[in-house]
Amino acid sequence: MGNGIVEALKKEFEIEDEWVSYEIHPETPKEGVRLEERFSVASLEQMQRRLRESGRAFELSFGNLELLSNSRLALMASEYARDQGVFHDFHRRIFDAYFRACEDIGNMEVLLHIADQCGLMQNELQAALLDLRYMPRLEQALREGEQYGVTGTPTFIINDTYKVVGAQPFEVFRNALHKISEGHVE
Repeated sequence: MGNGIVEALKKEFEIEDEWVSYEIHPETPKEGVRLEERFSVASLEQMQRRLRESGRAFELSFGNLELLSNSRLALMASEYARDQGVFHDFHRRIFDAYFRACEDIGNMEVLLHIADQCGLMQNELQAALLDLRYMPRLEQALREGEQYGVTGTPTFIINDTYKVVGAQPFEVFRNALHKISEGHVE
């Protein structure tokens, strides 16, 4: 969703985007946790309804999520993809696998399959995930997120000062960028 927002904004504003691999729920067990164990039925229904409504504007569809995946491996894999020059393609495919196809992106086999779709070497990615070489980046992102008060994703930090949390309506972002361009940052 965040990517759709950013791409739409780029049509109106001259912006540079930098994506940070931020682990929002590091306490999630390796095998993930069923969403119904973490959220009430009403909260889940509301969350899924909001996702579908927000996604329509960007032609995104969502499946019926049942699992909160442990995202650590997916985030490390994203960093590997960044180093290989295919971060955006990999990120888009991870998003699609999790939110549309409802696959467990904490599962190594799922990640290796996505890597293959992006032209990445599965054995190299697997080695990078097993030796945890990208953990320092995730730890740095966590520290930065704490400095900015990040509590959910997506969180957009604009010009290191203005923060927009969540999949907000497009107008929220447009208004924020107009305020910044006019020098009215709150």
